[in-house]
Amino acid sequence: MRPADLGLLTGVSTPTVHPGGGRAVVSVTHPSLDADATVGQLWSIPLTGHAAPKLLTRGFRDTAPRFSPDGRLLAFLRAEPKRAPQLFVVDAAGGEPVAVTDRKLGVSEFAWSPDGRTFAFVSREPEQGRYGTVEGIDPNSEPARHIDTLKYQANGLGYTIDRRAHVFVVAVPDVWAEPIPAPVSWPDGSTPPAPEVADPRQLTDGPWDDGAISFSPDGRSIAFVSARHASRDIDLRSNVFVVPVEGGEAADLTGRHGSFSVVDAEFARSGALFFTAQDVGESGRDFVARNTALYVVHSGGSEPTRLTDPENIDFTESEISVNGDDSVLVLDRSRGALVLTEVDAAGVSRRLTDERTVVSGADSAGDTIVVSFADARTAGDVGLVTSDGLNRLTDLSAPLRARGVVAPRELAVTGRDGYPIHGWVLVPEGEGPHPVLLNIHGGPYAAYTHALFDEAQVYAAAGYAVVMSNPRGAAGYGQEHGRVIRQKMGTVDLYDVLDFLDGAVAEVPGLDGERVGIMGGSYGGYLTAWTIAHDHRFAGAIVERGFLDPDYFVGTSDIGSFFGDEYTGTDPDLMRSQSPQAVVDQVRTPTLVLHSANDLRCPLGQAERYYTALKRRGVDAELVIFPGEDHELSRSGRPRHRQQRFDVILDWWAQHLPSRNNRR
Repeated sequence: MRPADLGLLTGVSTPTVHPGGGRAVVSVTHPSLDADATVGQLWSIPLTGHAAPKLLTRGFRDTAPRFSPDGRLLAFLRAEPKRAPQLFVVDAAGGEPVAVTDRKLGVSEFAWSPDGRTFAFVSREPEQGRYGTVEGIDPNSEPARHIDTLKYQANGLGYTIDRRAHVFVVAVPDVWAEPIPAPVSWPDGSTPPAPEVADPRQLTDGPWDDGAISFSPDGRSIAFVSARHASRDIDLRSNVFVVPVEGGEAADLTGRHGSFSVVDAEFARSGALFFTAQDVGESGRDFVARNTALYVVHSGGSEPTRLTDPENIDFTESEISVNGDDSVLVLDRSRGALVLTEVDAAGVSRRLTDERTVVSGADSAGDTIVVSFADARTAGDVGLVTSDGLNRLTDLSAPLRARGVVAPRELAVTGRDGYPIHGWVLVPEGEGPHPVLLNIHGGPYAAYTHALFDEAQVYAAAGYAVVMSNPRGAAGYGQEHGRVIRQKMGTVDLYDVLDFLDGAVAEVPGLDGERVGIMGGSYGGYLTAWTIAHDHRFAGAIVERGFLDPDYFVGTSDIGSFFGDEYTGTDPDLMRSQSPQAVVDQVRTPTLVLHSANDLRCPLGQAERYYTALKRRGVDAELVIFPGEDHELSRSGRPRHRQQRFDVILDWWAQHLPSRNNRR
């Protein structure tokens, strides 16, 4: 895979299975270098026979498909170029989609009522005078913001306090009604207004965000997740609320029963309410390596029952999908996989996919379960869950494999203290030994997976062996594996990545242990910067979007009010003992610092201070800043910037660690 092959990377949405079975619909998206945006359409996937998938829509970016309860209609989100997504609905048999919403800031999620007559949706409500609500007032002309909270921004969004997300309901339009023709232009040459949509009715309000909506089986109420308690500005708690569809006060179902940070909530057909949540402890802030468990509320006022053990089962990366009357489908993050797991209201569970498949979404109808997934061969495909395993229904990454994909080798290494370290090695084609790139993932409580990883493939195609592991601090290996670095960052996690590197060089043929580079983003940027201050074997380093100065993180990052406090502590000496900025004078390795101008997670100042310190100390260093991008550049940034980022990275390695395929 080359940087120019980005457009061959496919993303597949959570499927929606037709209630009658027979087919599923997914959104298939990809980064388009021509449009410089992620584009996508809806596809119908036959579940039986030999018919090929069929294109259903032709929008710029159509996502989040969902059949109506009776299967006659299909709803989805459609985004036009440089515009927020809106809710649309179409005859499931085909036809012209009908707009349901025209929200200034778009729609982020929606749900069908059980009778199929009403939509609930979540949308941000802009404060009047901001975000284009008044013609002629651009962002730089808006009035000053008066801030009295610690949490007021979010990476990828910006300010949140003046555009809160709330729950709305609106009637489902008649897609079979005779359309009213509209002129292409008025006689004076002006453009006519878009067809009118029904006015939605707002159900929730207040200085907080609401989301993760689900209708009750009788359609009379909607469950949602929100943080409405008095201490919400200083802790991480959130709870499940229920509001009547006809309007009224929202009732908190979970707040008095525990210290929850709720991820998702969903009513089962039996009326049981399932939700996933982390227990964030007495302080409400103890989030480090806290796995997400599944809970159930059997009746409106009952105490939640925990159904799964969070020590070794983790549903953090999972939405809840109803399966039958009284069970749900969830995804367990485990050793680089996301394992589809069925759990019923009694807590009985069974695993439905293997330990090397990364399931990203699931839906069911009757006995039919369909998933979207990735593995070593694909960035995204659709599969049918059977008693014999996963039956692949699509092969969307075939064009990418035709360009060249390197199969990763799974590896387990025993560290210096006897601790097992799990990871992967990619060895490029051709005779070695090959220069090695040690890659470090972000998080820290995240993980490399079994899925096809575009970054590793690009580096392998350029002639580099790629080494990547999930050291202590990573997710998917139990809470203790992740919590051991709490207020001890740069200790055993440093040992693990270096020990895995040494183990890979010793065990895997074709790796040149004398020619090694190191790179990582976010927490990976942190550990890269920390490593090169303590180990000088590396020919070069790339520090990307790094958490580099815990002290200056507070008050500048969107998570600065809690992240550093929990991971590095609040004692100044303790913080300095884990700070790459505090040991920057020990760095001698040539270092490229990559960052995005609009990164609110690890703000640009983290990079600028670190880069400046390197330059002032005479280290060979460069700083590259991507305009208009945020913390997610490498995953969801503008495609041309993503390609340019690869070009910058490969040019750096051509200069400091040339390979057979990558040299100046």
